[in-house]
Order: sequence, then C-alpha cells, then structure tokens
Amino acid sequence: MEAFSARWSLKGRTALVTCGSRGIGKAIVEELAYFGASVFTCSRVSSHLEECLFEWQQAALQVAGTVCDAGSRQGRLHLIRDVSHHFGGKLDIFVNNVGVIEVKPAIDVTEDDFASTISLNLEAEYHFSQLVHPLLKAAGNGRIVFVSSILGMMTPAFPCSVYAMCKGATNQLTRVLAAEWVKDSILVNAVAPGVIDTESQVAESHSKTTRDIPMERAGSPREAAAAVAFFCLPCSSFCTGQIFIVDGGTTVRPAFAPSKATTVSVPSKGRSASLG
Repeated sequence: MEAFSARWSLKGRTALVTCGSRGIGKAIVEELAYFGASVFTCSRVSSHLEECLFEWQQAALQVAGTVCDAGSRQGRLHLIRDVSHHFGGKLDIFVNNVGVIEVKPAIDVTEDDFASTISLNLEAEYHFSQLVHPLLKAAGNGRIVFVSSILGMMTPAFPCSVYAMCKGATNQLTRVLAAEWVKDSILVNAVAPGVIDTESQVAESHSKTTRDIPMERAGSPREAAAAVAFFCLPCSSFCTGQIFIVDGGTTVRPAFAPSKATTVSVPSKGRSASLG
C-alpha cells in the first residue's frame, strides 16, 4: 500500500507556475515548494521576481525563475525552452496563473481591450498547454491546473464581460483537455476563486463585495493556493476535468434574503408561508 505521507508530498516533483511573483501566483509557488516540489516561475517585472527569489532562497525553497511576458507568443516559447532545459526535458505540474481583468461596460470595450484580454486570459493558457504537453507526457502522471474564477459561472456584480467570457471558456477548456489528454496520463483541473484579498484589491472594494459572501470575508491567496496544491498532489489521482470553487460560499448563497414577514410560495406544501 502506498505510504500515507507520500500521497501528501510533492518531493521529487517539478512544477511551472506562471506569474508567480504576486498574489495567488506567489502563494501557489510557495505552497508547492513547501510540499517539496522544485518550482520554476516567471514574472513580467524583473524587480518583483528578484525580490521573491531572494525571499525563497532565504526560506530554503527550491524555486527558480525568469522574466517573461506571458502575453507574447515569443515570450511563452522562450519560457518553456528555459523550463525544459532547467528540468531536463520533463515537467510534472503546470499551473496556469496568467490573467488580467478589464473592468469596463461592454459598450465601452475597444478592439484593443478585447484583444489584450483574450490574449492574456485565453490564448496564453491554450498556447501554454500546447507547449507543456510533451514535457508532461514525458514525465508521466502530469498535472495541469488552471486558475479560473467564479465569474466564469455567475453574473459578475461589476462590468467585466470579456474577462467573464474568458473564464467560462477556461472552465470548458479544462473539461475538454481532461478528456483528450487522459490517455497521455495528464490530469487537467481548475480552481475557481471568488473574492481573494490580494495586493491589487483595495479595502473599499472589499467592503462592497464581501457583503454577498456567506462567510463575510474575502479569501486569502494561500486558501486559493491550497486548492491548487490538492490537484497537484498524488492524493488527487482520480480527479480530472473538475472545477474546485473557493469562494466562501458565494456561488451557493440564496437567490434572495427574505425580510421579516415576507410571504413566499412553498411549492412542496402547496400554500404560502410567512418567513421571519
């Protein structure tokens, strides 16, 4: 029987986490590294990457990285070449954390807005998946985890139509690749966070959005990263094509909250009932 500890360890495994110098991406890098994985990451900003690499070195984590513009096709090709060279032509885990959100009413979205959002949120993850496939196949028992969003499943509370459309596509891509690549021993899953407390979000926006979260708070990057780590661990070996929602209950909250003495229809009883 497989040792219990081995099922919850990434020792000896290799991982690529895109955009890992800030927010959820940084938490994912650290989560996988603390589980024992050797991690490679990238960032568009060299100073951010250098700061993180120094921090990880001080913590004795096995993390390397390079500067990369994930929105560029050439940038993606160069990154995968670096990763292949670093890990000897094989890769166990790929975590796609590339993404950008454009908050703008649909009627105001320009051609450039549309193209840049599609490029970073959809084209990049599709192209990256194509590029890492041979490395994952060569390693055997490969894992892909997409960082999606609950906005791909529900109507956003603010205008971000292109981003929401992309995340809906990410969820479907997860299912399609899971079915297509299972024959290559590659498992494909996604994590869909809700409101996460990152450096890019301000307290004012939290006060407005956390009111609709049953747990009445935003999640932390590490809470999102833990879900990603689960799909990378040996213990999740029978999971593929799944979307793991990490949202504090947002997607399962009641459609409305009745006020006191509100009369609602109760079909199973065949009569009205007063709530409150």
